[in-house]
Amino acid sequence: MVVEDDQSLLGALVFALEAEGFRVAAHTTAEAVLDGPVAADCLVVDLRLPAMDGLSLIARLRERNVNAPAILITTNPDDRVKAAAQARGVLIVEKPLIGGELRRRIDEAVARRA
Repeated sequence: MVVEDDQSLLGALVFALEAEGFRVAAHTTAEAVLDGPVAADCLVVDLRLPAMDGLSLIARLRERNVNAPAILITTNPDDRVKAAAQARGVLIVEKPLIGGELRRRIDEAVARRA
C-alpha cells in the first residue's frame, strides 16, 4: 500500500512498484485508508499528509492490528521524526526516491518481519 498526497509522485511510485512486480493499493489521504479494510504486506506512507501525518496513520493502523512493515517517505526528516520512526520500527526513505532505494527498503522491511 502506498499513501502519498502528491498525485504525480503517487502515480510514479505505483508505476515503479508495479514494474517491480508489486501489486499496489494507492491512496492520497489517511482518511481513505482508514475508511476501509486494510490488507497490505508493506505500508509506504508519506510523512506529510493532509489532516494526519504518516506516523499517526501508521499508529492508527497498528491499533487496528495492521502489522505490516512500514516505510515512511519524507524530505529531510528531523531528529524528532527519526526517533519517532525508529521507536515504532518504521524505516525512513528520503525523497527524492532514486536509485532503487525504495525497493531495497521494502525488501528489508519485509525480511525483518519474516
